[in-house]
Amino acid sequence: MAATPLSILDLAPVVAGGTPAEALRNSIDLARHAERLGYRRYWLAEHHNMTGVASAATAVVIGQIAAATSTLRVGAGGIMLPNHAPLVIAEQFGTLEALFPGRIDLGLGRAPGTDPTTARALRRHLVGGEDSFPQDVLELQSYFKPVRPGQAVQAVPGAGLAVPLWLLGSSMYGATLAAQLGLPFAFASHFAPRFLMQAVAAYRSGFQPSAALERPYLIVAANAVAADSEDEAHFLFSSLRSRFAKLARGAVGPLEPPAAEGDQDWSAGERAFADEATACSVVGTAESVRSGLERLIAETGADEIMLTAQIFDHAARLHSFEVVAGAWEMTSRAR
Repeated sequence: MAATPLSILDLAPVVAGGTPAEALRNSIDLARHAERLGYRRYWLAEHHNMTGVASAATAVVIGQIAAATSTLRVGAGGIMLPNHAPLVIAEQFGTLEALFPGRIDLGLGRAPGTDPTTARALRRHLVGGEDSFPQDVLELQSYFKPVRPGQAVQAVPGAGLAVPLWLLGSSMYGATLAAQLGLPFAFASHFAPRFLMQAVAAYRSGFQPSAALERPYLIVAANAVAADSEDEAHFLFSSLRSRFAKLARGAVGPLEPPAAEGDQDWSAGERAFADEATACSVVGTAESVRSGLERLIAETGADEIMLTAQIFDHAARLHSFEVVAGAWEMTSRAR
Protein backbone atom coordinates (compact mmCIF):
# COMPACT_ATOMS: atom_id res chain seq x y z
CA MET A 1 0.00 0.00 0.00
CA ALA A 2 1.35 3.44 -0.93
CA ALA A 3 1.79 6.04 1.77
CA THR A 4 -0.75 8.85 2.04
CA PRO A 5 0.24 11.49 -0.54
CA LEU A 6 1.90 14.70 0.59
CA SER A 7 1.37 18.11 -0.96
CA ILE A 8 2.60 21.64 -0.31
CA LEU A 9 0.83 24.87 0.61
CA ASP A 10 3.15 27.78 -0.13
CA LEU A 11 2.33 31.11 1.53
CA ALA A 12 5.09 32.78 -0.52
CA PRO A 13 6.68 34.27 2.61
CA VAL A 14 8.41 37.62 2.32
CA VAL A 15 11.22 37.57 4.86
CA ALA A 16 12.60 40.52 6.82
CA GLY A 17 15.06 42.32 4.59
CA GLY A 18 13.70 40.55 1.51
CA THR A 19 11.32 41.56 -1.27
CA PRO A 20 8.16 40.11 -2.79
CA ALA A 21 10.11 39.49 -6.00
CA GLU A 22 12.57 37.31 -4.10
CA ALA A 23 9.69 35.49 -2.40
CA LEU A 24 8.09 34.69 -5.75
CA ARG A 25 11.36 33.46 -7.23
CA ASN A 26 11.77 31.25 -4.17
CA SER A 27 8.27 29.85 -4.73
CA ILE A 28 9.14 28.87 -8.28
CA ASP A 29 12.33 27.25 -7.06
CA LEU A 30 10.50 25.36 -4.31
CA ALA A 31 7.85 24.13 -6.76
CA ARG A 32 10.50 22.66 -9.06
CA HIS A 33 12.10 21.07 -6.00
CA ALA A 34 8.74 19.66 -4.89
CA GLU A 35 8.09 18.14 -8.30
CA ARG A 36 11.46 16.34 -8.24
CA LEU A 37 10.72 15.06 -4.74
CA GLY A 38 7.34 13.59 -5.67
CA TYR A 39 4.88 15.91 -3.91
CA ARG A 40 1.39 15.68 -5.43
CA ARG A 41 0.12 19.28 -5.38
CA TYR A 42 1.45 22.78 -4.93
CA TRP A 43 -1.12 25.30 -3.75
CA LEU A 44 -0.89 29.04 -3.09
CA ALA A 45 -3.15 31.21 -0.99
CA GLU A 46 -4.81 34.58 -1.57
CA HIS A 47 -3.99 37.20 1.06
CA HIS A 48 -4.09 40.98 0.70
CA ASN A 49 -2.38 43.93 2.38
CA MET A 50 0.05 41.58 4.14
CA THR A 51 3.68 42.58 3.78
CA GLY A 52 4.78 39.05 4.64
CA VAL A 53 2.84 37.26 1.87
CA ALA A 54 3.60 37.69 -1.85
CA SER A 55 0.78 35.63 -3.43
CA ALA A 56 -2.02 38.24 -3.55
CA ALA A 57 -2.43 37.83 -7.32
CA THR A 58 -2.90 34.11 -6.80
CA ALA A 59 -3.98 33.08 -10.29
CA VAL A 60 -0.99 34.91 -11.79
CA VAL A 61 1.44 33.13 -9.47
CA ILE A 62 -0.20 29.77 -10.18
CA GLY A 63 0.40 30.31 -13.87
CA GLN A 64 4.09 30.98 -13.26
CA ILE A 65 4.43 27.89 -11.05
CA ALA A 66 2.64 25.69 -13.58
CA ALA A 67 4.84 26.99 -16.39
CA ALA A 68 7.97 26.19 -14.38
CA THR A 69 6.88 22.57 -13.73
CA SER A 70 5.47 19.78 -15.88
CA THR A 71 3.70 17.14 -13.77
CA LEU A 72 2.89 18.81 -10.46
CA ARG A 73 -0.76 19.71 -9.84
CA VAL A 74 -0.89 23.44 -9.11
CA GLY A 75 -3.74 25.38 -7.61
CA ALA A 76 -5.26 27.72 -5.10
CA GLY A 77 -5.53 26.98 -1.44
CA GLY A 78 -7.37 29.12 -1.82
CA ILE A 79 -9.09 31.81 -3.78
CA MET A 80 -11.22 33.93 -1.44
CA LEU A 81 -14.46 33.83 -3.40
CA PRO A 82 -16.19 36.79 -1.67
CA ASN A 83 -13.53 39.06 -3.20
CA HIS A 84 -14.43 38.17 -6.78
CA ALA A 85 -17.31 37.66 -9.17
CA PRO A 86 -17.62 33.92 -9.90
CA LEU A 87 -17.36 34.59 -13.65
CA VAL A 88 -13.96 36.26 -13.19
CA ILE A 89 -12.64 33.25 -11.29
CA ALA A 90 -14.07 30.87 -13.89
CA GLU A 91 -12.29 32.80 -16.66
CA GLN A 92 -9.00 32.94 -14.75
CA PHE A 93 -8.94 29.25 -13.86
CA GLY A 94 -10.41 28.26 -17.20
CA THR A 95 -7.45 30.02 -18.79
CA LEU A 96 -5.05 28.17 -16.49
CA GLU A 97 -6.70 24.83 -17.27
CA ALA A 98 -6.57 25.57 -21.01
CA LEU A 99 -2.84 26.28 -20.74
CA PHE A 100 -2.03 23.43 -18.33
CA PRO A 101 -4.70 20.76 -18.89
CA GLY A 102 -5.30 18.29 -16.09
CA ARG A 103 -3.01 20.08 -13.63
CA ILE A 104 -5.09 22.89 -12.10
CA ASP A 105 -6.98 22.82 -8.77
CA LEU A 106 -9.32 25.53 -7.51
CA GLY A 107 -9.72 25.69 -3.74
CA LEU A 108 -12.28 28.19 -2.44
CA GLY A 109 -12.39 30.04 0.86
CA ARG A 110 -15.23 32.04 2.43
CA ALA A 111 -13.16 34.64 4.29
CA PRO A 112 -11.76 37.74 2.55
CA GLY A 113 -8.15 36.89 3.43
CA THR A 114 -7.55 40.36 4.80
CA ASP A 115 -8.86 43.10 7.09
CA PRO A 116 -12.27 44.79 6.59
CA THR A 117 -10.81 48.03 5.19
CA THR A 118 -8.82 46.13 2.57
CA ALA A 119 -11.82 43.94 1.79
CA ARG A 120 -13.76 47.09 0.96
CA ALA A 121 -10.91 48.31 -1.24
CA LEU A 122 -10.98 44.99 -3.10
CA ARG A 123 -14.72 44.90 -3.66
CA ARG A 124 -15.78 48.56 -3.28
CA HIS A 125 -18.80 47.34 -1.32
CA LEU A 126 -19.47 44.43 1.02
CA VAL A 127 -22.93 43.42 -0.23
CA GLY A 128 -23.29 39.66 -0.32
CA GLY A 129 -19.76 38.55 0.48
CA GLU A 130 -19.56 35.62 2.87
CA ASP A 131 -23.35 35.31 3.13
CA SER A 132 -23.68 34.50 -0.58
CA PHE A 133 -20.83 31.98 -0.58
CA PRO A 134 -22.92 28.83 -1.23
CA GLN A 135 -24.71 30.47 -4.16
CA ASP A 136 -21.41 31.79 -5.54
CA VAL A 137 -19.90 28.28 -5.40
CA LEU A 138 -22.83 26.88 -7.37
CA GLU A 139 -22.61 29.69 -9.90
CA LEU A 140 -18.88 29.10 -10.32
CA GLN A 141 -19.48 25.37 -10.82
CA SER A 142 -22.00 26.13 -13.54
CA TYR A 143 -19.45 28.06 -15.60
CA PHE A 144 -17.21 24.99 -15.86
CA LYS A 145 -20.00 22.80 -17.22
CA PRO A 146 -20.69 22.40 -20.96
CA VAL A 147 -22.59 25.34 -22.41
CA ARG A 148 -26.37 24.89 -22.41
CA PRO A 149 -28.58 25.99 -25.32
CA GLY A 150 -29.48 29.63 -24.85
CA GLN A 151 -26.95 30.20 -22.05
CA ALA A 152 -26.44 33.97 -21.97
CA VAL A 153 -23.15 34.14 -20.07
CA GLN A 154 -20.22 31.82 -20.73
CA ALA A 155 -16.72 31.55 -19.29
CA VAL A 156 -14.28 31.67 -22.20
CA PRO A 157 -12.02 29.78 -21.52
CA GLY A 158 -13.71 27.75 -18.82
CA ALA A 159 -16.90 26.24 -20.17
CA GLY A 160 -16.67 22.46 -20.35
CA LEU A 161 -13.24 22.27 -18.73
CA ALA A 162 -14.46 20.80 -15.41
CA VAL A 163 -11.82 22.44 -13.24
CA PRO A 164 -11.98 20.55 -9.92
CA LEU A 165 -13.33 22.63 -7.04
CA TRP A 166 -12.29 22.18 -3.42
CA LEU A 167 -13.84 23.82 -0.39
CA LEU A 168 -11.49 25.05 2.30
CA GLY A 169 -12.31 25.79 5.90
CA SER A 170 -11.16 26.31 9.45
CA SER A 171 -14.54 25.75 11.11
CA MET A 172 -17.65 23.61 10.85
CA TYR A 173 -19.18 25.77 8.11
CA GLY A 174 -16.84 24.70 5.32
CA ALA A 175 -17.00 21.05 6.32
CA THR A 176 -20.79 21.03 6.33
CA LEU A 177 -21.09 22.83 3.00
CA ALA A 178 -18.49 20.59 1.33
CA ALA A 179 -20.45 17.56 2.53
CA GLN A 180 -23.75 18.94 1.25
CA LEU A 181 -22.30 19.79 -2.17
CA GLY A 182 -20.31 16.56 -2.47
CA LEU A 183 -16.97 18.32 -2.90
CA PRO A 184 -13.49 17.51 -1.60
CA PHE A 185 -12.58 19.39 1.57
CA ALA A 186 -9.33 20.78 2.96
CA PHE A 187 -9.12 21.84 6.60
CA ALA A 188 -6.77 24.69 7.55
CA SER A 189 -5.36 23.09 10.68
CA HIS A 190 -1.96 24.64 9.97
CA PHE A 191 -3.23 27.81 11.66
CA ALA A 192 -6.67 26.98 13.12
CA PRO A 193 -6.64 23.42 14.45
CA ARG A 194 -9.27 23.85 17.18
CA PHE A 195 -12.20 22.37 15.23
CA LEU A 196 -10.24 19.86 13.16
CA MET A 197 -11.75 16.65 14.54
CA GLN A 198 -15.31 17.99 14.68
CA ALA A 199 -15.06 19.22 11.09
CA VAL A 200 -13.66 15.89 9.90
CA ALA A 201 -16.54 14.02 11.54
CA ALA A 202 -19.16 16.42 10.14
CA TYR A 203 -17.74 16.20 6.64
CA ARG A 204 -17.66 12.42 6.58
CA SER A 205 -21.02 11.83 8.25
CA GLY A 206 -22.87 14.39 6.14
CA PHE A 207 -21.24 13.71 2.78
CA GLN A 208 -23.63 13.42 -0.16
CA PRO A 209 -22.20 11.90 -3.36
CA SER A 210 -22.23 14.20 -6.36
CA ALA A 211 -21.22 14.29 -10.00
CA ALA A 212 -17.91 15.71 -8.80
CA LEU A 213 -17.12 13.13 -6.10
CA GLU A 214 -18.51 9.73 -5.12
CA ARG A 215 -17.03 9.54 -1.62
CA PRO A 216 -15.45 12.01 0.83
CA TYR A 217 -11.92 13.18 0.14
CA LEU A 218 -10.16 15.03 2.95
CA ILE A 219 -6.96 17.04 3.00
CA VAL A 220 -5.55 18.01 6.39
CA ALA A 221 -3.05 20.87 6.46
CA ALA A 222 -0.13 20.93 8.90
CA ASN A 223 3.07 22.81 9.51
CA ALA A 224 6.15 20.67 8.93
CA VAL A 225 9.70 21.74 9.69
CA ALA A 226 12.43 19.14 9.35
CA ALA A 227 16.17 19.41 9.79
CA ASP A 228 19.19 17.24 10.55
CA SER A 229 18.74 17.72 14.31
CA GLU A 230 15.82 18.30 16.65
CA ASP A 231 17.33 21.53 17.95
CA GLU A 232 17.83 22.96 14.48
CA ALA A 233 14.28 22.13 13.41
CA HIS A 234 12.76 23.79 16.47
CA PHE A 235 15.02 26.80 15.98
CA LEU A 236 13.79 27.19 12.39
CA PHE A 237 10.20 26.73 13.57
CA SER A 238 10.55 29.74 15.88
CA SER A 239 10.00 32.12 12.93
CA LEU A 240 6.43 30.88 12.49
CA ARG A 241 5.72 30.91 16.20
CA SER A 242 7.00 34.47 16.35
CA ARG A 243 4.66 35.44 13.52
CA PHE A 244 1.66 34.14 15.47
CA ALA A 245 2.80 35.76 18.72
CA LYS A 246 2.99 39.11 16.95
CA LEU A 247 -0.36 38.52 15.29
CA ALA A 248 -1.87 38.11 18.77
CA ARG A 249 -1.09 41.79 19.40
CA GLY A 250 -2.23 42.88 15.96
CA ALA A 251 1.21 43.15 14.39
CA VAL A 252 1.79 41.83 10.90
CA GLY A 253 4.90 41.97 8.78
CA PRO A 254 7.62 40.00 7.05
CA LEU A 255 8.75 36.64 8.39
CA GLU A 256 11.44 37.26 10.99
CA PRO A 257 14.66 35.25 11.36
CA PRO A 258 14.60 32.41 13.90
CA ALA A 259 15.51 33.05 17.50
CA ALA A 260 15.64 31.03 20.69
CA GLU A 261 12.28 31.33 22.42
CA GLY A 262 14.01 32.29 25.64
CA ASP A 263 15.07 35.46 23.87
CA GLN A 264 11.53 36.36 22.81
CA ASP A 265 9.66 39.09 24.65
CA TRP A 266 6.21 37.49 24.57
CA SER A 267 3.36 37.86 27.00
CA ALA A 268 1.62 34.79 28.37
CA GLY A 269 -1.32 35.48 26.08
CA GLU A 270 0.89 35.77 23.01
CA ARG A 271 2.64 32.53 23.84
CA ALA A 272 -0.71 30.78 24.33
CA PHE A 273 -1.93 32.08 20.98
CA ALA A 274 1.20 30.80 19.24
CA ASP A 275 0.81 27.44 20.99
CA GLU A 276 -2.79 27.05 19.85
CA ALA A 277 -2.19 28.22 16.27
CA THR A 278 0.74 25.84 15.76
CA ALA A 279 -0.72 22.82 17.56
CA CYS A 280 -1.00 20.92 14.28
CA SER A 281 2.71 20.85 13.50
CA VAL A 282 5.39 18.21 13.07
CA VAL A 283 8.87 19.43 13.85
CA GLY A 284 12.19 17.62 14.14
CA THR A 285 14.34 15.09 12.35
CA ALA A 286 13.13 12.75 9.63
CA GLU A 287 12.03 10.16 12.19
CA SER A 288 10.16 12.72 14.31
CA VAL A 289 8.37 14.16 11.31
CA ARG A 290 7.46 10.74 9.94
CA SER A 291 5.98 9.57 13.22
CA GLY A 292 4.14 12.87 13.65
CA LEU A 293 2.55 12.61 10.23
CA GLU A 294 1.58 9.00 10.85
CA ARG A 295 -0.18 10.02 14.08
CA LEU A 296 -2.02 12.84 12.32
CA ILE A 297 -3.23 10.48 9.59
CA ALA A 298 -4.28 7.85 12.13
CA GLU A 299 -6.27 10.46 14.10
CA THR A 300 -7.99 12.11 11.13
CA GLY A 301 -8.06 9.43 8.44
CA ALA A 302 -6.82 12.09 6.02
CA ASP A 303 -6.66 11.08 2.37
CA GLU A 304 -3.85 13.57 1.82
CA ILE A 305 -1.66 15.85 3.92
CA MET A 306 -0.92 19.42 2.83
CA LEU A 307 2.31 20.68 4.37
CA THR A 308 3.43 24.24 4.81
CA ALA A 309 6.77 25.45 6.12
CA GLN A 310 7.36 29.12 6.82
CA ILE A 311 11.12 29.03 7.22
CA PHE A 312 13.23 32.18 7.04
CA ASP A 313 16.15 30.73 5.09
CA HIS A 314 15.19 29.47 1.64
CA ALA A 315 17.88 26.80 1.54
CA ALA A 316 16.67 25.48 4.89
CA ARG A 317 13.10 25.40 3.57
CA LEU A 318 14.19 23.38 0.53
CA HIS A 319 16.08 21.00 2.78
CA SER A 320 13.10 20.64 5.12
CA PHE A 321 10.81 19.46 2.32
CA GLU A 322 13.56 17.15 1.10
CA VAL A 323 13.93 15.55 4.53
CA VAL A 324 10.16 15.06 4.80
CA ALA A 325 9.94 13.52 1.33
CA GLY A 326 12.80 11.15 2.08
CA ALA A 327 11.26 10.05 5.35
CA TRP A 328 7.88 9.52 3.70
CA GLU A 329 9.37 7.49 0.87
CA MET A 330 10.80 5.13 3.48
CA THR A 331 7.31 4.81 4.97
CA SER A 332 5.89 3.91 1.56
CA ARG A 333 8.57 1.26 1.00
CA ALA A 334 7.87 -0.28 4.39
CA ARG A 335 4.19 -0.86 3.57
